[in-house]
Amino acid sequence: MPNIKSAKKRVKVSLKKNLRNRMVKSAMRTSVKKFEAAMADPTTAGVQLSATTSAIDKAVAKGVIHKNAANRKKARLAKQLAKAAL
Repeated sequence: MPNIKSAKKRVKVSLKKNLRNRMVKSAMRTSVKKFEAAMADPTTAGVQLSATTSAIDKAVAKGVIHKNAANRKKARLAKQLAKAAL
């Protein structure tokens, strides 16, 4: 446990940020899993893709994942949907 006041604050702040980051990342992963489950019906998968894309973009806005990683994830999901639609 830190003795210095500023170090104590950093511990508290980092715990809060860690919790928020885990929540955002978990929501993003859950959305991706819902999309993959919706792939059985391509019509509902299209709607779920937009929700998943939104969740990924929120994670980027909060600084949880990098912009390029988000673009890669979104591209792979869109590619998966296009492949299933054929």
